[in-house]
Amino acid sequence: MSYSGLEAKIIQWGIARGIVHNATAQSQAIKTLEEVTELFDALNRKDMAATEDAIGDIVVTLIMVCAVLNIDLTSCLNGAYQQIKDRKGYLTKEGVFIKEV
Repeated sequence: MSYSGLEAKIIQWGIARGIVHNATAQSQAIKTLEEVTELFDALNRKDMAATEDAIGDIVVTLIMVCAVLNIDLTSCLNGAYQQIKDRKGYLTKEGVFIKEV
């Protein structure tokens, strides 16, 4: 299934459960933080199944934030891409991104 198809199904799931109409963006952002913590835990344990689950859960919570705010996640992603697309540089082995100017 395509991303847009999955996103639509997730939004419908959130509507059916009252998330879209009753949650706040802040409450869903808190859920995102909880899922990010689960991702760190899974990565530390080198548990690939739990890592994939956490990543999926993070995306679901971000879709719910967008649905609550009536904004499109793909537009947010496009905006981020527009900001980074022309950046030049590299990531060091220590995990530091060195920007070229």
